Amino acid sequence: MMDLLNSLLFMLNAMSPYILTGFLIAGVMHAFIPQRTFARHLSGSGPKSAVKAALIGIPLPLCSCGVLPAAVAMRRNGASRAASTSFLISTPQTGVDSIAATWSLLGPAFAVIRPVAALTTAVLGGMAVGRTEKGQENEACGRAAAEPASAPKSFVGKCLDALRYGFVDLVGGIGGWLVAGLLVAALITVYVPDDLFAAFGGRPLLSMLVVLLVAIPMYVCATGSIPIAMSLILKGLSPGTAFVLLMAGPAANFASFTLIAREMGRKAAAVYLASIVAGAVAFGLAIDYLLPAAWFGRISAQTGACHDAGAGPFSYLCSALLVGLLLAAFVKRRVGRRTGRTATTREYRIEGMRCAHCRATVEQHIGAVKGVERVRVDLSTGIAAVEGRHDAAAVVAAVRSAGFDVGR
Repeated sequence: MMDLLNSLLFMLNAMSPYILTGFLIAGVMHAFIPQRTFARHLSGSGPKSAVKAALIGIPLPLCSCGVLPAAVAMRRNGASRAASTSFLISTPQTGVDSIAATWSLLGPAFAVIRPVAALTTAVLGGMAVGRTEKGQENEACGRAAAEPASAPKSFVGKCLDALRYGFVDLVGGIGGWLVAGLLVAALITVYVPDDLFAAFGGRPLLSMLVVLLVAIPMYVCATGSIPIAMSLILKGLSPGTAFVLLMAGPAANFASFTLIAREMGRKAAAVYLASIVAGAVAFGLAIDYLLPAAWFGRISAQTGACHDAGAGPFSYLCSALLVGLLLAAFVKRRVGRRTGRTATTREYRIEGMRCAHCRATVEQHIGAVKGVERVRVDLSTGIAAVEGRHDAAAVVAAVRSAGFDVGR
């Protein structure tokens, strides 16, 4: 048990300063850069729009489900299919928080190659969708874009929004997956025998295919996949195999594939999945066979040195802050389930929400409906409690304009 706790503490101390920095940058981007600004630059159908969409998506800390409503809204605001697919591929694979955490645990080589691979895969996948859907790019979108009207906020108000989104909403959205990733990584490190993966030692391609079979059906966020990838490397799997998990795990899962097929068509969904798989394997093989092994062989030595040297006061302070934020998010969710309803409250079951960004988008759109005084969305149950004298049809329309639906 002590070995397990020590392993958890090591990974937490190594990642927490970078994760907190990423949360802050993510909050600033969310508060100061309107979503419509992104869409305005993505209306073209050529390679330029796909490149711009990938570059916009790489730093955004959105998971594979949180990126869906953002991409749908961008599409309705005029973004091309090529740009929308490029955005869908690049965004969940990386983020400012996951890039920083990758540097802390896996080193600079992984941290640099990860966004490069996301950019390359997203651009090629977006261009492929543009070719398969040629002739349909200029079709008018079936539903008009809708963005909630709200009074402009002051600089201080935007700063408060940035802190709330980064350290409350985002922590609540990926916190569970981050904790799960740390636990899985610690369990692998402590309890999995070192020779378990020996059969795959000389067969990187076979090990990559096995990882894909596990990564595609499951869901793991870009940050939560990092400690798992590190543990696999320490147990003998190749760096390229770990890289396949880093790229395919966060971006490809059956839920995302189904929703993309519904919103953008089966061809786009097939290209989306094929691009992620091909890109992850191609870069994984390049890491194992083309790049210097010394770039990736330092992980084991660095990990052992860090275990021996211990962490400084700043790392412990960041870890304590991160744990406090995770506990606060957990308590908030538990309390939210027990909150009483007033006489003017109506509940709506929202379909398709899976992360903090989804919840924030729904709350923003419902909050802009006339007569709505307050809205509380419980991510775990999918229930939106809307207070005030409002028109139910207007609330349903607002939810649908955000890219979600209301169940019965």
